[in-house]
Amino acid sequence: MAANNQIKSGRLSKAEVEENFSDLHPPLTRSEALIEADRCYFCYDAPCVTACPTGIDIPGFIQGIRSDNLRGSAHTILRENIMGGMCARVCPTEILCEEACVRNSHEEKPVEIGLLQRHATDPIFESGEQLFERAAASGKKIAIVGGGPAGLSCAHRLAVLGHDIVVFNRDDKLGGLNEYGIAAYKAIDDFAQTEVDYILSIGGIEVRNNSALGSEVELAELVENYDAVFLGVGLANSNALGIDGEDLDGVENAIEYIADLRQADDMSTLPVGRNVIVIGGGMTAIDVAVQSKRLGAEQVNMVYRRGPEKMSASVFEQALAQTSGVNIHHWASPARIVGDGHVTGIEFKLEDNDEAMHLNADVVFKAIGQKLDGSGLDALASESGRFVVDADQKTSVQGIWAGGDCVVGGDDLTVSAVQHGKIAAISIDQYLRNS
Repeated sequence: MAANNQIKSGRLSKAEVEENFSDLHPPLTRSEALIEADRCYFCYDAPCVTACPTGIDIPGFIQGIRSDNLRGSAHTILRENIMGGMCARVCPTEILCEEACVRNSHEEKPVEIGLLQRHATDPIFESGEQLFERAAASGKKIAIVGGGPAGLSCAHRLAVLGHDIVVFNRDDKLGGLNEYGIAAYKAIDDFAQTEVDYILSIGGIEVRNNSALGSEVELAELVENYDAVFLGVGLANSNALGIDGEDLDGVENAIEYIADLRQADDMSTLPVGRNVIVIGGGMTAIDVAVQSKRLGAEQVNMVYRRGPEKMSASVFEQALAQTSGVNIHHWASPARIVGDGHVTGIEFKLEDNDEAMHLNADVVFKAIGQKLDGSGLDALASESGRFVVDADQKTSVQGIWAGGDCVVGGDDLTVSAVQHGKIAAISIDQYLRNS
């Protein structure tokens, strides 16, 4: 981040920053978990299961907690969602399983499924106990492009089924957005890598980091040398605002700053603006806004072009931003970024009356979504810049599957990407055994 006299590190002490970035949802104690598990009605046709993209048997794993069988409970979760530990931390349960909970009403709150899921899975990740074993070797080798949730989910399921996997990952570490793209207070103590290590411990998965498609490796080469290919490349390129002043110093991509924050050994050393503006209405916008405030920014304004009901960030996340001191403005579109070498503010057009609004800023974060890096992928059918796949995650090219944010219908949720990877792995396994 380019610095000026308003952008500096150390706005808060290291101790203050560490406190601000402590666990957003501290884990349940055993007694708290038992009390919460007792609130479950164990519905026969549980709506929470239908609402879960990975189809976890939620009443089943909660029953495991009630009977003090955490190992069995964790297996129930992880057999459907191998990243159930991270999903317990970052899933918007308030709009998925917990919203569907029959206890969710004006009179009472839903069962805290996310916290119960974490209670069941954390001991397994802490101990490293392997709950799965590989089937007999198939002699087949599959290339996975992308080391995020979709790719890792696909790799793990295929490894369990007896296949050998090579993961080509563009970054220094595996994990994708779980490692680089979520707020640091959602997954503390390097949990993303703990989960990655557990996934790899099944065996049969070779990892090649710093191997980007289109430069270090080509799709045609993978198709020729492997029995199947899965693409979980995500959306690597940030969308541009397309307005004057976007190239000024101090105008940053939110996802890049979050990545720097996630990889920092001491977050108090990161440069932070005094007046920060975030443009966007999704989870990334919320994450960078709240984290800027928790790093010591004095004013953080988040501006979105539509109303709150259209924001892709959940109601919980919007409330988190507001209670963290972030000001959210609706119905305003950026018209021009102003400054003399360095940004000093933004002019917005108000959508309801065409009047203008000016906000001062020394840092502006763009968080208006991302798009596919199509390097080397011209052969694949695309729609709105994403791959078209069928119900089995097959692309238009035989032998190639895809999943996660890079496909049409991808929704920027870890849990959905995990499901895509799982579905693709099952389809790939059937394809290889029948070919």
